[in-house]
Amino acid sequence: MRLGGHLLLVGCGKMGGALLNGWFEEGLSAGEIFVVEPFAETREALAAKGVTCVSHLDELDAALSPAVVVLAVKPQHMPDAVPFYRRLARPGTVFLSIAAGTTIGFFEGQLGQEAAIVRSMPNTPAAIGRGISVLCANGRVSADQRETCEFLMRAVGEVAWVEEEALLDPVTAVSGSGPAYVFLLVETLAQAGVEAGLPEDLAMRLARATVSGAGELVRRSEEAPATLRRHVTSPGGTTQAALEVLTADDGLQPLMTRAVAAAKRRSEELDA
Repeated sequence: MRLGGHLLLVGCGKMGGALLNGWFEEGLSAGEIFVVEPFAETREALAAKGVTCVSHLDELDAALSPAVVVLAVKPQHMPDAVPFYRRLARPGTVFLSIAAGTTIGFFEGQLGQEAAIVRSMPNTPAAIGRGISVLCANGRVSADQRETCEFLMRAVGEVAWVEEEALLDPVTAVSGSGPAYVFLLVETLAQAGVEAGLPEDLAMRLARATVSGAGELVRRSEEAPATLRRHVTSPGGTTQAALEVLTADDGLQPLMTRAVAAAKRRSEELDA
């Protein structure tokens, strides 16, 4: 796919870097991409790959009119960073943000009401091309620009769209924060193994392999997770004994529901 112009990436930290690597794998060339990045070491590494990388927008040609500006700056730095890019809010340019808790309304206030803006909520498995991103666009984004933004985010995993920006709060709670829940599952499963008598290193090895393997199985299988669970559960067996604890009234589902609700509330507070 062609972008119809240049791409400007603002911020090349972990997520920005993951996106950049994904774009290269999808066939974008270094000559199509400009990067604004404050850290000299990162700029030097990108320059070695043929990417034009500067520390500030003013160092680029004033005539530059990118087709896409990807804002990969940390949310707390957005208020200081975004106003510099208002001059790029021209017809034909779409702004794609990957910052949590930074609303479309914020960007419209900083970039102008006529700016085409797409807000995306990716998650950390994007670092290995296995993320999922949910996107929401304002009314100025064209069909072609939506397609371009989807292409750019699909380089690091799956993509879905929502039409209501408010849905990005529960999205953040489920998929944005979700990897941390899985990592905690590995930690707690390993600790439970230690308390059951396993050596610590073996317990962690078992937990990591089990969670990652089960995740890959559910990804590849066409069967529902509930069906896969039943395949492992023999009546009166060890798995059933454990599941009776996990599916009790005070078990995993109500605990996860409370956790996601708490994350959603915090996301709403950050959006306010």
